[in-house]
Amino acid sequence: MNVPVFLARKVRHAPEGSFSATVTRIGIASIALGLAILIVAFSVLFGFKDTIQQKIFLFGAHLQVSKFTNNVSYESPALPLHTNLYRDSTHLPGIRHIQAIALKAGILKTSDELTGVVLKGVGKDYDWSLFRESLVAGTVPVVGADTGFGSTQLLLSQYMANQLQVKVGQSIPLYFLGNPPRARKMTVVGIYETGLEEVDKTIALGDIRLIQRLNHWGPDSVGSYEIFIKDFAKLEPTAHTLSNFIDPDMRLTRVTDQYRPLFDWMVLLDRNMVILLGLIVFVASFNMVSVLLVLMMERTPMIGLLKALGSRNSLIRRMFVFVGLNMVVWGLVIGNVVGLGICFLQDRFKLIPLDPKNYFMNYVPIVWDWPTILTLNGATILLIALVLWLPTIIINRIQPVKALAFKK
Repeated sequence: MNVPVFLARKVRHAPEGSFSATVTRIGIASIALGLAILIVAFSVLFGFKDTIQQKIFLFGAHLQVSKFTNNVSYESPALPLHTNLYRDSTHLPGIRHIQAIALKAGILKTSDELTGVVLKGVGKDYDWSLFRESLVAGTVPVVGADTGFGSTQLLLSQYMANQLQVKVGQSIPLYFLGNPPRARKMTVVGIYETGLEEVDKTIALGDIRLIQRLNHWGPDSVGSYEIFIKDFAKLEPTAHTLSNFIDPDMRLTRVTDQYRPLFDWMVLLDRNMVILLGLIVFVASFNMVSVLLVLMMERTPMIGLLKALGSRNSLIRRMFVFVGLNMVVWGLVIGNVVGLGICFLQDRFKLIPLDPKNYFMNYVPIVWDWPTILTLNGATILLIALVLWLPTIIINRIQPVKALAFKK
């Protein structure tokens, strides 16, 4: 029989209504509350980061290859890229998808309103999977036809649609600056909304063939390549490897550099989470030490009796550690139920809304990162188990004669 475990079972069953029973409940509640807060906090943090990153990747791929140019406008360079990189993409390590695009600035005009726009031309290779989640009306344009002058279907942002007062199915002229200016009658087939102001105010999507025709390019000429990698955590090594495949007159741009303010903001979120984690662990550990000290004070005569019967200090210390671990287990069970329950309700019913102007999304997002949740549970048990040894050191100083005469 495991004597410390047997004695721990006797100790933790305190009489109902006693002070030690109340303190035990407080200890369990503190652990449960701390774990629930951590589960919700990490789920929301990863949800924020994942949602913002996916929105950024809609218009800023992981990596972008373009020509070196002194041009600082949105317009694609006068000298286009050709499709050699696209044909060699199967030999590039770590690459998930590569797509060709071209940009051209223009003006959308109705009878009452006008707005500047950057037309992002895309082809049949464009990955619409991320984009469909941001559609609020209509559908994505049909692009990349092998014949003709390029599709005139247009995908606008909700911001532009409101400003121009247009809806899906309406036609609107798009003017391209030049000598002379040229115009194309475009048909709005879809409306999107990302919540990223700099994108929603600027970018409309259309057919790359239209831009190739306007720029007098051949069908194999493009403005730049957008490259998606398999593992975003390996962005730097993949970019370094890719730089050896491109020509000297090409420039490789990372999305972390293109949207540095947003990624710096996400790094700041990580730092705040570390501070929150430290505070919660400190409070939970402090509470457990306090609870264990109270339990030992109430069981001082029992400690004296065990010592008088020949029990070693290590046995008594393990007994109280097992009492603390029992509270930790109950706290973890309750904390997981509460934390995961809150996350489930938010993920399923979107109970907490957000202002997209400030947070780039309409509701608090939730990501189910099970490795992190399991790590939180394991780290909680390990840290508190280590902390529980501290108050038991006082057992070494308890003298049996004084302990037996101790009155609560």
